[in-house]
Formats: sequence, structure tokens, C-alpha cells
Amino acid sequence: MAKSRVKPIRPGAAEGAPAPAFSLPTEDGREVALKEFAGANLVVFFYPRADTPTCTREAVDFTRLAAKFAAADTALLGVSDDPVRKQKRFHDKHKLKVSLASDEARETIRAYGAWGEKTLYGRTYEGVLRTTFLIDAKGRIARIWRVARVDGHADEVLAAAKAL
Repeated sequence: MAKSRVKPIRPGAAEGAPAPAFSLPTEDGREVALKEFAGANLVVFFYPRADTPTCTREAVDFTRLAAKFAAADTALLGVSDDPVRKQKRFHDKHKLKVSLASDEARETIRAYGAWGEKTLYGRTYEGVLRTTFLIDAKGRIARIWRVARVDGHADEVLAAAKAL
């Protein structure tokens, strides 16, 4: 497999800073907003494309650990720039236990710094950077992962959530 390089276009959100507010449509037709999670932890994982092999592995891993995240008072939210209908098909096809939000305008993706330059097979383009944020109960960014490999990633995020 070719090695991919990524470079954020702008830094976006930073550890210790307040998480950027958002309100996005989800796969089930409702709106989800950051303010709904006040008093609880939240994991927001940005992924490039619904129903691709690596994105599927990541979402399935978070689903596998959903009950453990809930026990750690931590909600899960996946975000990509795919339309709601594609998020719904992805969610249903893989029986995901995490909400998936659609950010077609890429405003939230950019606010979090999860949009940037990518290089794959010698081709440079802009896209969603696989990035995960752990937001604490006070709405501050506790941890950021610029994800290179998804294997073991959800487990690492769970350990960080339990430590909050």
C-alpha cells in the first residue's frame, strides 16, 4: 500500500482550548450540536469517506467499544463531508452504534483543522484528514490524534477517556 502524507491547511483546534461549536445533521435525520454533550465527554472522529475499508474499520472499532465508552461517560460521533443519505447507508450496512454526522459544507471539519493537503500515489489533493478529538465534560479539547493507523486507535482513545 502506498504511504499517504497529510498536511493540515490550518492548525484548527488545539489541546486545552474550547472545542469549536457545531450543529450538524446525522444519519437518523436529527441535528446534533456540541452543546448537547455539556457535562459529558465526547469523542469526535473525522474520517475521509463513508464505507471505504479504513473508515469502516475505524467506525466498527468505535462501535465494538461503544458500551465501554458509555460506561466512561463518553459519547461518540463520527463526522465526514459525505451527504446524510450516504452516512445512513454506511451506518445501517455495518450496524454501527455511533452517530454519524454530515458536514457537506466542511465548516466544522475546517474549524477543527481536519481538512488539509493529502498526497497519495504521487497525487496531491485536499480532503478530510483522519483526526480524532477527545472533548472533556467542560467542552475543552483534552486530546487530539492525527491518525496514521486505525488499528488500536479506538482502544487508545478509550484509555484516554477513562483517564479523564
